[in-house]
Amino acid sequence: MATLREIQQRLRSVQNIEKITKSMKMIASTKVAKAQRNMETARAFGVASNSLFQSAETKATEGGSELIVASSSDRGLCGGIHSSVSKATRRAVEANPEGRVVVLGDKPKAQLSRSVRSNITLSFNQIGKAVPTFTEASSIVDVIKADGIEFDSAKIVYNKFLSAISYEADSITVYSQDAFKASPNFAVYEIEDDVLANLQEFNFANSVYWAMVEGHAAEMSAKRAAMENATKNAGEMITKLTMTYNRGRQAVITNELIDIITGASAL
Repeated sequence: MATLREIQQRLRSVQNIEKITKSMKMIASTKVAKAQRNMETARAFGVASNSLFQSAETKATEGGSELIVASSSDRGLCGGIHSSVSKATRRAVEANPEGRVVVLGDKPKAQLSRSVRSNITLSFNQIGKAVPTFTEASSIVDVIKADGIEFDSAKIVYNKFLSAISYEADSITVYSQDAFKASPNFAVYEIEDDVLANLQEFNFANSVYWAMVEGHAAEMSAKRAAMENATKNAGEMITKLTMTYNRGRQAVITNELIDIITGASAL
């Protein structure tokens, strides 16, 4: 059985952890509101942008190459956020073993490297430290283009924000310039190749931005929930340790009183 000193040390340790988790919960709570505002704007713009290609009835070339972009972050302490994206990415690779994978974030890269290492073509880090910007998304797309990564369609896997306590893995589909050009409702117009290339690149960057911002909002909400649960668990442990300590202390005092009474009776 642990001594009173050991119980007291453990109690202090858990109390310190509770202070840390409370602080992290407060920090995450302040970031959630900002992340949700940015997410709503990015989502509205992304849906409007993609609706153009839905109206054009754009489709990927049958049997064409596919690029899979796994969008998450570098940060931990946020529940199963990264596992959600990694599992969805693995399912996408199982459906298309030849698909190449671009990973955004160190956490999903570490998870995916164990199962689909040969498919990973490119990875980015320093993701998730702040609310993602369109400039960051554009830079990611520029690097993908500069590396000569060609595709007929791209599937951007991310965490879709559902509510303050829930999310699910989802994907956004982006098409190549050739797929745009072959769209039934685009073919009737004469569009210059430069304009079409710029449109495709903008749509790609905008979709990456949408996925990153929405994933960031889901991550902040998950982090707040994780810290709230950790604080609750620490509080329950503190209550149990306090009761154990008080019982032990009471037992020591009782034994000392018995010894004193026994000694007095002997005299």
